[in-house]
Amino acid sequence: MTNQLKLRPLEKADLEFVYQLRTNPDVMDYWCEEPYTTMEKINKFYESAQDSQSHRQFILHHPKSNEKIGYLGLFDIDQRHRHAEFGIMIDPSHQGKGYATNATRLTVEYGFNQLNLHKIFLYVDKNNEKATHIYQKVGFQIEGEMRQHYFVDGSYHDALFMGLLLEEYVG
Repeated sequence: MTNQLKLRPLEKADLEFVYQLRTNPDVMDYWCEEPYTTMEKINKFYESAQDSQSHRQFILHHPKSNEKIGYLGLFDIDQRHRHAEFGIMIDPSHQGKGYATNATRLTVEYGFNQLNLHKIFLYVDKNNEKATHIYQKVGFQIEGEMRQHYFVDGSYHDALFMGLLLEEYVG
């Protein structure tokens, strides 16, 4: 089932789904951000991204049912240095089904094959061992550790900086 998942560009009709994810404390704890936003802010970010080459936002979905599984993207794409930051949110009702690994692979392949990126990087809470395992499975390597980088649930957490170079990606 997971190999049937597809990425498609984020559309305006998807913003309610993104809003649900971005206001869910269980999801946003993994992004180390507050679950606080408004539809207006999401709309403004969407509109500003339409004219920007620095973001690629996607919806992970089942192509037959068009059921939305997650939101992910490549952010702060740097054309000169050919790198971008990866981010992913999987709807809580679809977590634990192996979707994140395939979604990460699909996005990495897009970044390397379509955008001609040299490196894709990410930040992850060191306590998020499941995510770290997924990223390592795809080929990301830990490049550094940032002490007490995130404040989550009343305490500071260390963060890992992970990167994947084009020549290291096996696919």
